[in-house]
Amino acid sequence: MSNQQVINQVYGLINPLQPEFEQICSEPSISFKRESEFAMQIFANNDYLAGVAINSPVTTCSAIKNVAAIGITLNPAQKLAYLVPRKGRICLDISYMGLMHIAQQSGAIKWCQSSIVRKNDKFMRTAIDRPPVHEFNEFGTTEERGEIVGAYCVVKTDDGDYLTHTMRIADIFAIRDRSEGFKSGKSSPWRTDEEQMILKTVVKQAAKYWPRRERLDAAIDYVNTDGGEGINFKEERPEKDITPVSDESVKAITDLLIKMNKNWDDDLLPLCATIFRRPFSNATELSELEAHKVIDFLNKKAAA
Repeated sequence: MSNQQVINQVYGLINPLQPEFEQICSEPSISFKRESEFAMQIFANNDYLAGVAINSPVTTCSAIKNVAAIGITLNPAQKLAYLVPRKGRICLDISYMGLMHIAQQSGAIKWCQSSIVRKNDKFMRTAIDRPPVHEFNEFGTTEERGEIVGAYCVVKTDDGDYLTHTMRIADIFAIRDRSEGFKSGKSSPWRTDEEQMILKTVVKQAAKYWPRRERLDAAIDYVNTDGGEGINFKEERPEKDITPVSDESVKAITDLLIKMNKNWDDDLLPLCATIFRRPFSNATELSELEAHKVIDFLNKKAAA
């Protein structure tokens, strides 16, 4: 099969996803037209990736839909997210910069920076509410700066405060060693992009102390589970509200659906299954918190 035939098959998988992509998209700036073009550019430039895509059509479609559900762009110039092959599947890989971008865009924080600290760097925390001092020769070689001793993530909150989270390299590697991806072999990003994974690890850990945002939670949960990067930090976060949906919320959703000429069975329940990542057979299976998110989502769609 020629390269063009493979690319045509990949296009045949992605192009029909437009209606569902637009329905579940969590970020208004993300458009199917641009993201599908970025995806096709990625596949056209990587024969192996395109081959994995046609051999695993379900994971290829899931990766594209996750672009919409999480609200992250595949624009190669921004380096926020990528399509990568893992264990014969196509996965959406979100970089540490992508996680910081989502945190800022969703309003969890105003500004964020993550960096690696080496043995010969000067690193000091001067106060709880101030950013740390990190001095090093940017033009120095790796050998001159020394081995990696840790990493940190510093953010600025809406109130103007700075929050700094630091991790020793031993603690980061302890997380790495528990990663199924790392133990599985050469395809692990821990083996191919270690410094990026160090930075991503400290960002994910730091995010536990930031204001909660659904998009950021979804992105972190995704890279730790479907993304195959190891530990599911969901278990280390506070339990989510599982209060059953109220009659008032069901009525509010139903009224919005009627206004939009939609219904539960054909339109909303399949959408909920994609967003909340579990099957739904009726409205009562929603939690009250999920119902509020659905109401917010439908209100935005109705106003668009």
